[in-house]
Amino acid sequence: MNGPLPFRRAAGSAAAPELPEVMRRVAQGDKEAFSVLYDALAPTVFGIVLRIVRDPAQSEEVAQEVMIDLWRRAARYRSDAGPVTAWAATIAHRRAVDRVRSAQAATDREHARAVRDHHTPYDDVAEQVETRLESEQVRRCLRGLTELQRQAVTLAYYRGLTYREVAETLRAPLPTIKTRMRDGLVRLRDCMGVTT
Repeated sequence: MNGPLPFRRAAGSAAAPELPEVMRRVAQGDKEAFSVLYDALAPTVFGIVLRIVRDPAQSEEVAQEVMIDLWRRAARYRSDAGPVTAWAATIAHRRAVDRVRSAQAATDREHARAVRDHHTPYDDVAEQVETRLESEQVRRCLRGLTELQRQAVTLAYYRGLTYREVAETLRAPLPTIKTRMRDGLVRLRDCMGVTT
């Protein structure tokens, strides 16, 4: 050991350690010095982490990681760069933010996986039955149209012909075809129970 640890008197408190000297000794592997450092900084480190992480159990874990990091990186501390508490607070803040980001990324990945893997139950049989029922209803309603209406609607909607092409195919005037199709579609709509 290098002798007793130096202390300074803080106003209204017990003796507080001179942290730069404590850090120098921690950098040399002094476990007693690390114990002093731990007692001096752990509450501050935990407070910073808890404000960011918000979960006490995770905050304790991150605070422990920070304290271990301080032990391992003690030789990198430079007193001319700032106080030990500021250095420790910076490390604590960065670790806490990393933990929150990591947790958020994991949550985002899980959500994306759940969305990607989510399959809406699909009942193929029910879909086929519904399609057949609709087809049967259309056929029944088509049978209720006049011959010219049925032919015009069938050519336009099932064969994809234009009004003009329907008129040419049925050898009927274009205005007559338009009227028959409009009347036929109105009758189909009413028969199918479609509301507009």
